[in-house]
Amino acid sequence: MGDRTAFRTCPLCEALCGLELTLDDAGTVTRVRGDAKDPFSKGFICPKGATLGSLDGDPDRLAEPLVAGEPTGWDEAFDAVLQGLSGVIERHGRDAVAVYIGNPTAHSIAGPLYAGAIVKALGTRNLFTASTADQMPKHVACGHMFGDPLAIPVPDLDRTDHLLMLGANPLESNGSLASAPDFPGRLKAIQARGGKVAVVDPRRTRTAALADEHLFIRPGTDAFFLMALVHTLFAEDLVEDRLPGRVNGLDDLRAIAVDFAPERVASATGIPADTIRRTARELAAADRAAVYGRIGTCTQAYGTLNSWLVDALNVLTGNLDREGGAMFPRPAHAPVYRRKKPFTTGRWRSRVRDLPEVNGELPVATLADEIETPGEGQVKALITIGGNPALSAPNAARLDRALAGLEFMVSVDPYLNETTRHAHAVLPPPRPAQTPHYDIALTGLAVRDYARYSPPVVPLPDGRPSEAAILARLAMIASGTDGDPAALDEMIITSTLAKATALAGSPVHGREADELRKTLDSGTLTEQRIDMMLRLGPYGDAFGADPSGLTLTRLRTEHPHGLDLGALKPRLDEVLCTTSGRVELCPSTFAADVDRLHAALREAPADGIVLIGRRHLRSNNSWLHNVPELVRGSNTCTLQLNPADADRLGVAAGETIRVTSRTGAVDAVAEPTDTVMPGVVSLPHGWGHDRPGTRTAVAREHAGVNVNAVTDELEIDPLSGNAVFNGVPVTLTVPAR
Repeated sequence: MGDRTAFRTCPLCEALCGLELTLDDAGTVTRVRGDAKDPFSKGFICPKGATLGSLDGDPDRLAEPLVAGEPTGWDEAFDAVLQGLSGVIERHGRDAVAVYIGNPTAHSIAGPLYAGAIVKALGTRNLFTASTADQMPKHVACGHMFGDPLAIPVPDLDRTDHLLMLGANPLESNGSLASAPDFPGRLKAIQARGGKVAVVDPRRTRTAALADEHLFIRPGTDAFFLMALVHTLFAEDLVEDRLPGRVNGLDDLRAIAVDFAPERVASATGIPADTIRRTARELAAADRAAVYGRIGTCTQAYGTLNSWLVDALNVLTGNLDREGGAMFPRPAHAPVYRRKKPFTTGRWRSRVRDLPEVNGELPVATLADEIETPGEGQVKALITIGGNPALSAPNAARLDRALAGLEFMVSVDPYLNETTRHAHAVLPPPRPAQTPHYDIALTGLAVRDYARYSPPVVPLPDGRPSEAAILARLAMIASGTDGDPAALDEMIITSTLAKATALAGSPVHGREADELRKTLDSGTLTEQRIDMMLRLGPYGDAFGADPSGLTLTRLRTEHPHGLDLGALKPRLDEVLCTTSGRVELCPSTFAADVDRLHAALREAPADGIVLIGRRHLRSNNSWLHNVPELVRGSNTCTLQLNPADADRLGVAAGETIRVTSRTGAVDAVAEPTDTVMPGVVSLPHGWGHDRPGTRTAVAREHAGVNVNAVTDELEIDPLSGNAVFNGVPVTLTVPAR
């Protein structure tokens, strides 16, 4: 037969790149290249995507489930899960079971479709996800401003003339909360058409080095800088109202910003006042501009204020919902007729630290509290779906110890890693080549409207459940019955069609749901659900009403390389669902939190060293460290520090340096570099692969140290519950002295 070629979307980051795979007769991926026919990525590929074959064929991937550390059959594994979870629920109640959903689920088709069903079936309030270690401040900001926490404006990279980025390093992350294949090329295109790229970051990252201007900023002070930009726009009469009658709170924001003149925040941020004023003027003067803030702005004490002010600036400069500004993507699978209830938080609170629920979940920073603290509602069992919180949570060593004390734990994960080594049962999903792909989460963040469906390129062995079937069966078990997981899909399809046909404004209003059901795609139930979503979506065929509209069959057969649905379009009226029906530019919750900024400005700037994180192009959290090609070269776990700080300590490159905080200490290899500003040190995240009981041989050989041994679970952004990973106070010593 010989080699064959297949195409799919890369599932390893948020960039949505198309891949061309070469496979041999045994179904082994022998070569990976960029898919030149993909209309979005156009052949772009990064080092992570190029190693998908190594990840797919990793000998350390679990091929069968484990129970008590031993391989077993699937029916036996699910029976163990049923007994374990039902026993905990019978003894302690439903809130005694917690769920943790990790970052990799956002890169799958099954996670977004089925993880929520597991939580709903359990009826637990103890949901934790990687969002509160990453982007929850952005959800809170958008929820209060626009009414929908998932309505996140993204920079219209392909048409902007001026891009101001804070805490973002897309040349190494490939972009985040802004899905854009070849982000570097798109930045260079801004410059080529005469525009400007400016980066604000405590490190001169690869992105900052590419930019036209890089502003060093003291970690944790972005909110002061952003507020000073707002102040300048008002003070110099540079505010442009392109949304007349559609914005509330303009005067309230003006009043709040009065006290944040650039001269007042300059010493706190390390950015001169005249530079702040010039930055604001350039934003206002640009024909089309966008402000974009990412993980560096979210994972700090003022994460929600930062996220709010980023979009407040987009509003004030007249660039929200405007070509070349910050715009709302229109994913093909999301119906526009569905109206959401206005956003709120604090519908329940955590048992131990009384932290408010946000977006249906509690902060991962308090998961260890809920496991360790006795009393009614104590977490006794945990379901993890992807992720590695024993490395990624703040004060991860404490959480790692807490996991060992659970009565029962089940993990859906392909590896026996630092977290899943504690699990009583591990249910591994199939290889990427055996798994279909449609980006449910990430196309809602794409800088261009786009859709692509990738069927499996290698069939599943007989008896091997798909990832969707694993999660669907877990949902059935969570409901108390270990029935056929197909029943869950049927229930969701039936109820969705019933609601759509009954809802005025729906494209199928008044039609018979049973008749629509008969016309769905003939593939798997997962494919039928995707087909249903596409047909009800903004580009869909509305079940035949628009013969030229989109269906899964059409997407799969006519557009195997993906479908370009066009540049982003203004759609604020579709998105807004605040109570007022307007953009809330100055929500009272945010205005009250500005008091923390006032208090901090009254204090003298803190001396000492602070810690920030770091991203590598060849890494994506901890889950790619078992791929040999990705732990070479610059992808190493070193402590970067400014040469002046290294000289003060008397430490040279390659020597060991100890980093100590309230929660612990790590010994890391020093890497002096002027890319880090004085008073700042940087450790990459996702390392620390030296725990017993794991089965990741390559990662163990390149263990590194876990930065979250020195981050603090007590430090969170109060509005979102997000963990603080940037600006962590530490001390440095040389252990040998």
